[in-house]
Amino acid sequence: MLGIRGARVLDPVSGRDEELNLLIEDGKIVSVDTVLDERDGIEILDAAGLVLAPGLVDIHVHFRDPGFTYKEDIESGARAAARGGFTTVVCMANTKPPVDNPETLRQVLEKGAGTGIHVKTCACVTKGMQGKELTDMEELRSLGAAGFTDDGIPIMDGELLRQAMERAAKLHVPVSLHEEDPAFIENSGINQGAAAKKLGIGGASAQAEVCLVERDCLLAEETGARVNIQHISAAGSVDAVRQAKAGGAAVTAEAAPHHFTLTEEAVLTWGTCAKMNPPLRTEEDRQAVILGLKDGTIDIIATDHAPHSQEEKARPFTEAPSGIIGLETALALGITELVKPGHLTLMELMEKMSRNPARLYGFDYPGIVPGAPADLVIFDENELWTVDTFVSKAVNSPFRGRTLQGKVRYTICKGEIVYRG
Repeated sequence: MLGIRGARVLDPVSGRDEELNLLIEDGKIVSVDTVLDERDGIEILDAAGLVLAPGLVDIHVHFRDPGFTYKEDIESGARAAARGGFTTVVCMANTKPPVDNPETLRQVLEKGAGTGIHVKTCACVTKGMQGKELTDMEELRSLGAAGFTDDGIPIMDGELLRQAMERAAKLHVPVSLHEEDPAFIENSGINQGAAAKKLGIGGASAQAEVCLVERDCLLAEETGARVNIQHISAAGSVDAVRQAKAGGAAVTAEAAPHHFTLTEEAVLTWGTCAKMNPPLRTEEDRQAVILGLKDGTIDIIATDHAPHSQEEKARPFTEAPSGIIGLETALALGITELVKPGHLTLMELMEKMSRNPARLYGFDYPGIVPGAPADLVIFDENELWTVDTFVSKAVNSPFRGRTLQGKVRYTICKGEIVYRG
């Protein structure tokens, strides 16, 4: 048994925000607002002055397993997630081999079940992520695929994507889309703008994202599918999603912390550690992402946790892989960049980091009530800390050395403490 005393409980389901005690037993919340005594066999956590909320849910992570485990594996990725306050993650399907077949799907899910958190995975939309032939979506869903995505590669065949959306709609699962038309990209990972000019290289136009977002919002409206626009980065894309929602389309959008925190100028300081797809863009784009988070156009904050080795990131800019790690800094960046400046309330941040992503995928999410799963995060919203070390295998982050506000103290999953900070 585990008792939590004196926490400020934030429940995005009920809207509850009050100081309470919790009692946990057999992986479930037994009681809320209980009197805790010093019974034998009960560990009591003193959470006075700390915030307790449902465990965070990240629907966009790359654990690189199978195939690229020198970058990250399911076990190390799960530890990084727990340190960041996440109790549920959804892995992307661009592994080697990709998750386009039952064997690889089973492998990922079986390894995930051996970690301390809930590790789920999407399957590919197309076989081999080649954009030519759909996977057996029905079989993969029956075997546990949480949804479908070819993340990392855009699906350029609009008619094929329409068919995928129609099948996903019947399966009641989302299709998550990486939106970058290669026709508008000279070099990926950097915005076509001032920083690229200073480096003397071509970049990726915002139009590369916007044109596909506009197309796929229309397809979502036509098919009735749940369509999730991944790692939205451009002002025009935010506007397209806003209009699609106003028209009744079942479109959601996710923003990564780096896109509401940094601009293209970061590549001049951090080089390849600020290289990602889609790239960091202008201050106007960053502000548009923040506005989208504020007005509800962007429903979800997801990290796009993308580990790479130091050797890979040491290559010349145009040759290095894109992506940064994000699980261990996401909550603090949300508090530092969104809550403290007044863009979002702490409750709204919890909605975008737990309730909304859980609802998109249909995960069990009853909030903090008796009988609910004891998947929780406890954090100090005011504690300052400096980003220095990681439990991820990778260190490719442009936030190293930065002082952030908001520190995870405990992550509890299935009633067990899986991280103490």
